[in-house]
Amino acid sequence: MEIGISTFLETTPDPVTRKVISHAERLRHAVEEIVLADQAGLDVYGIGEHHRADYAGTAPAVVLAAAAAMTKRIRLTSAVTVLSSDDPVRVYQAFSTLDGISNGRAEIMAGRGSFIESFPLFGYSLDDYDELFEENLELLLAIRASEKVTWRGGHRPAIPNLGVYPRSVQTPLPVWIASGGNPESAVRAGALGLPIAFAIIGGMPERFAPLVNLYKEAAAKAGHNPDALQIATHSHGFVGETTEQAADLFFPSTQAQMNVIGRERGWPPYSRDSYDAARSLRGALYVGDPEFVAEKIVLLRRNLGITRFFLHVNVGTMPHREVLRAIELLGTKVAPIVHKELARIEKSE
Repeated sequence: MEIGISTFLETTPDPVTRKVISHAERLRHAVEEIVLADQAGLDVYGIGEHHRADYAGTAPAVVLAAAAAMTKRIRLTSAVTVLSSDDPVRVYQAFSTLDGISNGRAEIMAGRGSFIESFPLFGYSLDDYDELFEENLELLLAIRASEKVTWRGGHRPAIPNLGVYPRSVQTPLPVWIASGGNPESAVRAGALGLPIAFAIIGGMPERFAPLVNLYKEAAAKAGHNPDALQIATHSHGFVGETTEQAADLFFPSTQAQMNVIGRERGWPPYSRDSYDAARSLRGALYVGDPEFVAEKIVLLRRNLGITRFFLHVNVGTMPHREVLRAIELLGTKVAPIVHKELARIEKSE
């Protein structure tokens, strides 16, 4: 069971002071967070790709590479790479370079992304949204499987038996499929035998159990061992010294950012009542003291059989010192409780 951090490198206005952190400062904060996460014993740190003013994570591999030489064991992944609007050759080269710098700790989490700004930016049509992802995923997997690639598709120039370099330290370079709950994504990942990461940011996480079953059934049907595949989840949350402290610290930035996104997507205003309901044991927000957050992660493991958990710590801009403390608590307090409890459960069974 791996536990780690995910972030979109938010640069939203502080909900209290209205100050906006610069992209440059947020990028430097991210490197500091990765180094601390490694020191605190966390297993993975992921950065999501976005192309809008309120996020600084347009190039996750570059940020991760900046921290790679300063860390020893933590795995470094995108969360996600918007593969539909990127070139699979360049994606592989960026992350194989990261893999070399980190000596085999790089991963790619490929997804369609929940925002669409990258499509007009890079000249792609939203009419090709699904087809681009399928085609680019096919090419990415072909590149990681073979040094020389011969490939032809409908949206990119053909590759006539050309080499793609540098090659990754890991063979193969890990590629995950990210899903927001789409059944077709779960089936695709299972059929390909790829690990999957579910973004669970609302409702009850246990409702994803049917998708996990679809994933495993598709894997078995394609000849893969479903018990050997990895399943991750990504959820918003925050760890504090007490549950009340954590809840009060995390709410303002969460409310501000959820309302920004909500206005774009037609959601109702985000209230404290909604927030508090989501903090309950069966809710999708992992906010509380170390014991409570650990209890929720163990429940998630019981319900979905996950092998990796991402805590998305800062939804919107929060004081950097508070984010660092939450990362430290996740690694030094939450993770040991989870591992001890899972060992006890396994022994009793």
